[in-house]
Amino acid sequence: MESATAAQTASGEGTGSSTVADLLPMAVEQYGDRPAVMFKDDSGKWTELSFAAVGDRVRALSLGLMDLGVEKGDKVSILANTRLEWTLFDFAALTAGATVVPIYQTNSSDECHYVLENSDAKVVVVEDAEQLAKVQAVRDRLPVLEHVIMIDGEGDGAIPMSEIESRGEGGDAAAWRERYSSVTTDDTCTFIYTSGTTGPPKGCVISHGNYRAMLDMTQEASVVDPTDVTYLFLPLAHSFALLIQFGSFDVGATLCYWERDPLKIVPNLTEVRPHYFPSVPRIFEKVYSTATASVDKEGGLKKRIFWWSIGVGSRYRQALRAGRDPGWLLKRQFAFADKQVLSKIRALFGGRIRQCVSGAAPINPEILRFFEAAGVLVLEGYGMTETSTAATISTPEAYKIGTVGRPFSGCDVKIADDGEVLIKGPNIFKGYYKNDEATRETIVDDWLHTGDIGEIDSDGYLSITGRKKDIIITAGGKNITPANLEAEIKQLPLVSQCVVIGDRKPYLVALVTLDPEEAVVYAKEHGLDPDLAALAADADVKAVIMAHVDQVNEKFARVEQVKKISILPADLSQEAGELTPTMKVKRNVVAEKHAQAVEDLYAK
Repeated sequence: MESATAAQTASGEGTGSSTVADLLPMAVEQYGDRPAVMFKDDSGKWTELSFAAVGDRVRALSLGLMDLGVEKGDKVSILANTRLEWTLFDFAALTAGATVVPIYQTNSSDECHYVLENSDAKVVVVEDAEQLAKVQAVRDRLPVLEHVIMIDGEGDGAIPMSEIESRGEGGDAAAWRERYSSVTTDDTCTFIYTSGTTGPPKGCVISHGNYRAMLDMTQEASVVDPTDVTYLFLPLAHSFALLIQFGSFDVGATLCYWERDPLKIVPNLTEVRPHYFPSVPRIFEKVYSTATASVDKEGGLKKRIFWWSIGVGSRYRQALRAGRDPGWLLKRQFAFADKQVLSKIRALFGGRIRQCVSGAAPINPEILRFFEAAGVLVLEGYGMTETSTAATISTPEAYKIGTVGRPFSGCDVKIADDGEVLIKGPNIFKGYYKNDEATRETIVDDWLHTGDIGEIDSDGYLSITGRKKDIIITAGGKNITPANLEAEIKQLPLVSQCVVIGDRKPYLVALVTLDPEEAVVYAKEHGLDPDLAALAADADVKAVIMAHVDQVNEKFARVEQVKKISILPADLSQEAGELTPTMKVKRNVVAEKHAQAVEDLYAK
């Protein structure tokens, strides 16, 4: 077996809290009037709240929950978008000694029922009437659920957030302090339900000690700097966003919440001008596609200058990374390239980005090199809910594009004989709630069996090459990992999703969907019907995508090449059961749902 460990550079000490329950009170005490959060108010202006102000609201809400009957160890669920109130209720429940159970705001009513019932939730906090309706539809099947609290507005059977806050404002601060001080590292901090690409979600039991260990690891690696403004749009129901929330409060940084509108993410970046931007590949892919597609369409001198500038930026930054003087000529070229092109790419992220992080899914290395050349460092890390978010990290001082970095200090990673990535450390979760069998299968001799296939190079950098369950074994017995092939095909702006299929088949085929926004632009430029289904059936559209697939095929061995494609009439979606809440493709669902399309590809 291969194995690796890595030490990271130490940074600030943070609050020094022993659990996540006492983290917020200690942050209030240490950071006081410093800005803790930013959000857009009802007038459309960005507003700040200090750590002290956040602390006052959290204390009132926590005492309100305690007055409602929330005891230590009770389960409090949150069903809402990423917003200030999510954070307030999260810390309120944790300081009351409760276990927080997040639910994705995109989940259906039945999915909400599953989590609420399986977790034994006593209280659920819903965002608005839309989320309340989901709970109301299944409430008669939730005998343990006692209270529904509503953030925005009022609804039948729901207690307004303002009432909970009012009930706690005159409460006993000493009782609150006693409650959060009673929480230990062995107590459960949260149940985070895996989004489940196969089978029903499983509730990952993560202790206060697990998250405190994870926070210590991120601080040692300087993930979030005390002076950072972090822009957060990722769902706080996901462990990645949750870690960023805890980490920002722990070091005294400022957390900025999105406007809860996907179309405003890029405009928000230019307004907020964050230093740290945790995201998912799709956002970087969209920015990359938009920037390169417009230039490629214009062609001519502008296109040549654009790509020449990217090349110059790449050579310049490689020289700096290697500790070399770029030289007089390259410096002059870089100054021109930066003024004409590179600075404009940085401006899309606000102009003062220190670091971006891409997680949850693989990203094409070409995109990472593109942004690196422009001075927007997009780094990858690796982990899963079961590792309390992360296990490896890339830093500005130590990264290799194409890898997911090296293990955090105190976290061990090794590769099993069959190629599976195994992880051990204080951040490994306690197991799956009410599912001892799955726990025993996942944690063996203290090693977490991730289900991912990977490699560790001589410098200790980990690369993830695929999922054990996703490996395609062709009729000829060849083992193929489809992820890299799919990522390359998705680089065409017109393509939204790609699922390569070929298990026990003579060759590979792909199911492709069109990007709704790009499809409209393409239709307008070519005088076609903008309807997605009509475009999917258009022979010229298929020819454009197949030409791109043929180019991609040249990068792969013959057995790994896609021979045929089928364009589906609609994009994949969570509502249709084809995507998880974190936008991962449920391969088995897609293959089963579109079995006829696959059969037709092999019949031709």
